Amino acid sequence: YLPMAHGFLYLVAILDIASRKVLAWRLSNTLTTDFCLAALNEALARFGTPEIFNSDQGAQFSSGDWLDRLKATGCRISMDGKGRWVDNVFVERLWRSVKYEEVYLHAYRDGREAQRQLAAYFDTYNRRRLHQSLDYQTPDEVYFGARTDELAAVA
Repeated sequence: YLPMAHGFLYLVAILDIASRKVLAWRLSNTLTTDFCLAALNEALARFGTPEIFNSDQGAQFSSGDWLDRLKATGCRISMDGKGRWVDNVFVERLWRSVKYEEVYLHAYRDGREAQRQLAAYFDTYNRRRLHQSLDYQTPDEVYFGARTDELAAVA
């Protein structure tokens, strides 16, 4: 979750593991499946279906609606072991980056400000931020340069 000046918001992101590209993301003030499905549907519409889709075992990712949507795409569904954050280390690293490079530096007044600031952050993250693990390329350079749709992750 993301702390704000008053309260907090939930953030979901759909991440391509091979490139570290954030394919879609959403904020919500409630931890429901709906906002997660909105991010998933955007990622699928814009970037297609991955071979494998991995998530943690949160209620929103083990709900019937979420699983039915993934099954309808034909991709294989993978879920982390219970309490095993290391199973989805790429998404956990994204959360660390988002929090320490953006969220903890600001006290968002409201959801609109958080939305605006995070949109700018993810744009920079995908298009300009070099990643050592990507041989100092950006996620966009890797994703669009040598596209690999083999694995996507969410948290």
